[in-house]
Amino acid sequence: MKAAILAIGSELLGPDRLDTNSLELTETLERHGVELVSKQVVGDDVERIERVLRQLAADADLILVTGGLGPTADDVTREGVARATGRELSEDPAIVEEIRRKFAAFGREMPEVNRRQAAVLAGAEVLENPRGTAPGLLLEHEGTTFFLFPGVPTELQGMVAHRLEPWLAARRPRPPRARRILRVACLPESRVEELLEPVYARFGALGILASPGDIRIRLEGASAAELEAVETATRECLGSAVYGTGAQSLEEVVGDGLRRRGLTIATAESCTGGWIAQRLTAVAGSSDYFVGSVVAYSDRVKREHLGVPREILERCGAVSPEVVALMASGVAQRLGSDWGLAVSGVAGPGGGTEAKPVGTVDVALFRAREEPSRARLRLPGGRATVRLLATQWALDMVRHALREEAG
Repeated sequence: MKAAILAIGSELLGPDRLDTNSLELTETLERHGVELVSKQVVGDDVERIERVLRQLAADADLILVTGGLGPTADDVTREGVARATGRELSEDPAIVEEIRRKFAAFGREMPEVNRRQAAVLAGAEVLENPRGTAPGLLLEHEGTTFFLFPGVPTELQGMVAHRLEPWLAARRPRPPRARRILRVACLPESRVEELLEPVYARFGALGILASPGDIRIRLEGASAAELEAVETATRECLGSAVYGTGAQSLEEVVGDGLRRRGLTIATAESCTGGWIAQRLTAVAGSSDYFVGSVVAYSDRVKREHLGVPREILERCGAVSPEVVALMASGVAQRLGSDWGLAVSGVAGPGGGTEAKPVGTVDVALFRAREEPSRARLRLPGGRATVRLLATQWALDMVRHALREEAG
């Protein structure tokens, strides 16, 4: 079985709307062993929708369409599919009454424009939508199956779970390949590629998805045993750079490590402006190990709230290994945590010097009864990227320290 995904909506062609529905559908198809041959986005134009659907039907047995099932004039998916398949559209009175009932449940009267959502293609099966007013449609046409889903992600997810998943399970063309994601922190993509050459030679190419400071490696195997062998080989090549699996974030891994060790942590942040604290507290249950944070953006706050002496600030500068080490120990002592994590840097675009160019970041981790461990980084990119990478490196420093604690 070969499948194609078509996301419809002019807003998806702009810079401010991400097509997350296609990602959801792709994951579903992969899980059921269906080959995805095409993924496209088209605007709200009947002729373009018709043309693209005809092209996709020539290559795909299954076409998943999302979006354009709403009540407004630009919701023309049904019309586009009708033209592509030569099917008539007609209003289903039962759907009209169901939509009317849903509005009444909220004490509202159904606008007449919502009748557009009751248009059904001849020969199509209506897919119930308990999470919204736009029903989906299932149509078999000349050897190709069309699923029409609404564009609202929560509505699509409900239909995928209750209608698409069972449909695929009943027609599964081949056993799905076993899959797993490994997460790697603070290595460039080119270095990961280089380290994985022995794995490529033995098992073939792996899927690598890189983002700043964080790389996802998709492993596959024809069986659980083969997947285990691929993972073992990958971990041997990458060593401690692998920090987690699946959807695990670095902050979750760090939090789990702190909790298991019975440790608490506080942060002192300058260039990252509280971003590390935000990442740590985004994890449910972080109150078990996170004490608090001081956003010490000015030298005055570094002096008065973290105890950094004026003379050291003047001699070494706010961005220096000496100052960031004092920030780390100062925040731990003042907030009463076991560990203190501190960051200070030149995020840009201005403020850099020859000695400390933009992207210079100092990180320090204080652990009780020990001298703070320190790292000076030269981070690439603009201001946002430098700040994000600084948080990633800082959290990864904590992760490595926890590995040392565990022996």
